[in-house]
Amino acid sequence: MSKKKTTDEIKQSLSGFQFTPYEAEEQSPFERLFEIFQELIVFTSGDVDETLNWMEQLDQEYHLFTSEYTMDDFIEDLKKRGFIKDDDAPEKGFAITAKTEQTIRQKSLDQIFGALRKSGKGNHETKQSGLGTDKTGEFKNYHYGDDINQIALTESIKNAYVNNGIDDFRLTEKDLTVHDTHHNSQMSTVLMIDISHSMILYGEDRITPAKKVAMALTELIKTRYPKDHIDIIVYGNDAWPIKVKDLPYLQVGPYHTNTVAGLNLALGILKRKKQSNRQVFMITDGKPSCLHLPNGEYYKNSMGLDPYITNKCMDKAKEARKLGIPVTTFMIAQDPYLQEFVEEFTAANQGKAFYTGLRGLGEMIFEDYEKNKKKNIR
Repeated sequence: MSKKKTTDEIKQSLSGFQFTPYEAEEQSPFERLFEIFQELIVFTSGDVDETLNWMEQLDQEYHLFTSEYTMDDFIEDLKKRGFIKDDDAPEKGFAITAKTEQTIRQKSLDQIFGALRKSGKGNHETKQSGLGTDKTGEFKNYHYGDDINQIALTESIKNAYVNNGIDDFRLTEKDLTVHDTHHNSQMSTVLMIDISHSMILYGEDRITPAKKVAMALTELIKTRYPKDHIDIIVYGNDAWPIKVKDLPYLQVGPYHTNTVAGLNLALGILKRKKQSNRQVFMITDGKPSCLHLPNGEYYKNSMGLDPYITNKCMDKAKEARKLGIPVTTFMIAQDPYLQEFVEEFTAANQGKAFYTGLRGLGEMIFEDYEKNKKKNIR
């Protein structure tokens, strides 16, 4: 991604903000400026110095800083509160900390998925009855191994009266009744992010919203579904895993789109998972345009849809289907011929596809994640 952006591009990336001459209201000067800082630090892929430079440019037009609270004051507060530190390479100035990385993920979660609260168990409810916490409204006979906390006392005592009579009242194991509950399952998810060059072509920044969605989804799972697993991979000419902490620094490269390599890696990860519920989310804006050849070289074709490449993609879709792994594709481009390819890919996998602009991407992923949690255990 280019490090030289115009002020108009910066303002476009902050389109959700209403810039006015600075007036301190309920927020402190630091809190107000930190909100802008968090937005920009994602857009700059974690470059603190570039972010501060952009804030200086915005200050020239919108007067973000005042004589009472200057840029130097803001930087000092960022350091005191543990959000930035001196970079290990002195020539690079500052770097963000792990605290900032977590704060950005939480902010992305709040922005994209709304006000969510942490769930005690963090498990996914299915339509199948079994071990769980949410009652179905039905009762069943007690069996060894059932949770004793789910014993229905009123129903059990009533059974004892019916089975043994009032004169010889006793409560035995055969009298016990328990609340039937939904079975709570675990989910393993692989999130694939396209980092090919098309994610920043035509003056449209698509990688920043994709990063926000990835950060929000990981924070959602860590807080609401802590027993779930999520792996994140990126793919261009090749595919490789990244850690959650790496998300703010993710950048687009001069890559083609090797969808097959991404799917190969995703399926390899999920094959090793013990959970019976497994799925792939794939965020992409472009057609598959690259493959690995047996001799180690790349086969690339950016002109239209190459049958040699697309057929390999269909093979991976069918492989995932045989493994019982649905692939949900979030296509953030509107080209009809690309949508036709996604439809064919989705039919081969029997997965799902969404054709969306960037604005609704997070809500659609969240909706699908919530729906998939009701999937029955095989």
